[in-house]
Amino acid sequence: MKRTLSLSMLTLSLALLALAVNAQEKKPERKPTVVASLLRGPYLQVATSNSIVIRWRTNTLTRSVVAYGTAADNLDMVAEDSTLTFEHKVKLTGLTPRTRYYYSIGGGYADTLQTGADNYFVTLPVPGTPGSYRIGVFGDCGNNSTNQRSVRDQVEKYLGEDKLMDSWILLGDNAYSNGTDPEYQEKFFNIYKDNFLKKYPVFPAPGNHDYNDLYRFKSSAQSTHDVAYYQNFSMPTEGEAGGVPSHNQAFYSFDIGNIHFLSLDSYGKEDQATRLYDTTGAQVQWIKKDLETFNKKGKGWVIAYWHHPPYTMGSHNSDKEYELVKIRENFIKILERNGVDLILCGHSHLYERSKLMQGHYGMEETFDSAKHVLNHSTALYDGSKNACPYIKDPVTNLGTVYVVTGSAGASGGKQATYPHNAMYYSNYTIGGASMLEVDDNRLDFKWICADGEIRDHFVMMKGVNKKNTIRLKKGQSVTLTASFTGKYKWSQKGATGKSIQVTPKVGKTIYEVSDPYSCVKDVFEVVVTK
Repeated sequence: MKRTLSLSMLTLSLALLALAVNAQEKKPERKPTVVASLLRGPYLQVATSNSIVIRWRTNTLTRSVVAYGTAADNLDMVAEDSTLTFEHKVKLTGLTPRTRYYYSIGGGYADTLQTGADNYFVTLPVPGTPGSYRIGVFGDCGNNSTNQRSVRDQVEKYLGEDKLMDSWILLGDNAYSNGTDPEYQEKFFNIYKDNFLKKYPVFPAPGNHDYNDLYRFKSSAQSTHDVAYYQNFSMPTEGEAGGVPSHNQAFYSFDIGNIHFLSLDSYGKEDQATRLYDTTGAQVQWIKKDLETFNKKGKGWVIAYWHHPPYTMGSHNSDKEYELVKIRENFIKILERNGVDLILCGHSHLYERSKLMQGHYGMEETFDSAKHVLNHSTALYDGSKNACPYIKDPVTNLGTVYVVTGSAGASGGKQATYPHNAMYYSNYTIGGASMLEVDDNRLDFKWICADGEIRDHFVMMKGVNKKNTIRLKKGQSVTLTASFTGKYKWSQKGATGKSIQVTPKVGKTIYEVSDPYSCVKDVFEVVVTK
């Protein structure tokens, strides 16, 4: 009996030992790991002269890491956020103004989602700095149409290798038809991801379709702002990009060099009650303060943009639609008396451009060209008849050009009274986006169509046609510089540049410089004494 028990115990021990050995030799099974992939972006937000926000979206929770540097093959700086998230926002700070930076995005050093020579941005200039700047203008773009892609491609073709954009702005209705997040993905982020979004910072404004995220509760969304638009974009609301802080994503201001922009909300409600046309509301009170502050600082261009236009006879009628009528009657006079140079809107799916005008707040039939137009030139500035630039008096600063450019995606439609009497040029037959190009005190605006043709353009200048008196001693030299940007004809033989150096004789000598079309002329009276 004892012997039998011992054999049984021995057998059991050997079996347990075999199981232990097998358990040690057997490798544990690994659960499948979800590899992060890029769903959206990268896209650039809240750009300033020394900082920028880079955003992207992933399919799984990961950290947020951006490696960056001034050479594509040497990303020697890192900014990161260790919080696990789907929605990634990383702010780069301490950047140098007007400098190109390359970058990569990912969840860590061994988890790069996107990198390469096409991943770059250029920091903005220091606010107030004169220079050459280019800003794209896209209205009503997000409808996933052939027109949207054609316009995108033609703008990219126009830019080419040399003409980069400093930024681009959106005039609302950025994702049709209800402004939902899936619509933003399909009709905005997917369309612009490979060319504009990862290179150029975008500064948006909302349209009525952007407020329709919960279509059945449209009026509620206007008050709560609980829509994808405000979740998908970051705005410079604290004055970090220039201007007075608004503390509100719906409206804000920013500077690109010597251009001051105001992005406004023409559809949402403030404090669940007031809107853009309610001049006692929070938005308009902020606008007044912002413009007053900018005007005290000195010279520069002021451009305001929002969705609903005060003048249009395209797919919408500015004499019949409540928002449009009230904006014209109550609001735009505030911008005009504060010297706003250019107003850009979308909503109506065409292109319309006024002359330099002032003071028309009634219905279309009350528009009087003799009364309301301050400059009757076409402003084409191409040598054709009556084509000199719009020239603004720097003292009074009167006159505004109104542009509707709402066909970067949606396109077509006109009213029975098309074109609007206030407009110099109108076109509803083809889509397009616009390009704003500023060189110091010269502003060029171009409408780039879906077939690549520029069908309208105009030029505006301020601070030109100078008359200067300069006093020198005998033998002294002086450099004379034209007040305008363009081509130059000097009274001094052989001189064609913007500046010339002269050493005049004793007495009074007159030097003149004009453009080839005799539209602009500076006069220098140099008096030399012994």
